[in-house]
Amino acid sequence: MRNPLKNALFALKHNRKHLVYAMIHRFSWLFRDDERYLKLYYKYIMGRPLDLENPTTFNAKQQWLKLYNRKDIYTTMADKVAVKDYVAGLIGPEYIIPTLQVWKNPGDIDFDVLPDRFVLKTNNDGGCNGVVICKDKASLDRKKALKELRHSFYFRNPYLKAREWPYKNIKKRVFAEKYMEDSRLKELRDYKIYCFSGVPKIFLVVSGRGLQTKANFDYYDEHFQHLDLQQGNTPAAVPPEKPESFDEMMRLAGILSQDIPFARVDFYEVDGHPYFGEFTFFDSGGTAAFQPEEWDDILGSWIQLPPKQQETGK
Repeated sequence: MRNPLKNALFALKHNRKHLVYAMIHRFSWLFRDDERYLKLYYKYIMGRPLDLENPTTFNAKQQWLKLYNRKDIYTTMADKVAVKDYVAGLIGPEYIIPTLQVWKNPGDIDFDVLPDRFVLKTNNDGGCNGVVICKDKASLDRKKALKELRHSFYFRNPYLKAREWPYKNIKKRVFAEKYMEDSRLKELRDYKIYCFSGVPKIFLVVSGRGLQTKANFDYYDEHFQHLDLQQGNTPAAVPPEKPESFDEMMRLAGILSQDIPFARVDFYEVDGHPYFGEFTFFDSGGTAAFQPEEWDDILGSWIQLPPKQQETGK
């Protein structure tokens, strides 16, 4: 049996990349210089240096945008509560999922005022983090739900982790939304539209979430032609059909992403009607590898970098 010290040295030697990556994340709050942090963060995830002087790939340009495309309105757009009024003002309230209640923190949640089915979310986190879906209040594990929400509310910070600036100044809240589900599919599929300066280019269908171990990702072009593209998750065995509101979602995404170099605009569809989900300014934090790799260059060529605009006023 190996000596514990030798075991530790062996692990250090063969897992240096993972150790450094873990340390960067663990002590991200110590890095006050965003550029320095992102260069370390990017190198140890992507395995190559970050070129901020002449970025060309999709992932590298997203890092540039984190640093030099900072507009106050992005904070509103990243806030899952505040964004609803913003989006309703642009495309109409009929595309907004109704909010049931808003609280200052997870400890204030009053389950008694909520209906039998609902969704709880934190407004300061990205993706599926800080989300609790309740289909039956009587059987909901409230302790587990609060644990998930508290972890997201108090400990998850997309700004510190990946320097996603829009999240930096969000006033944290917890809220409940109306439970939504398509009556035919018996799920709520995500439709994520990659937009470049207001032009929708790629349509991602996320299916099987909550119904299987890992959701499927199927990428389509603007004409709903299936693309040979993967980024982590695999395509479904049977490609998802075109949603009824595909054309409407593409039109709305174009309106919502005007004058933004890159934004992913997410929607849901319930019985043929689209509902806005959220904005994502940095797809997978700008550190997800593509298969084939050429897509990193293709999507990168669609981003036209604006003049540098750094943090304003806060």
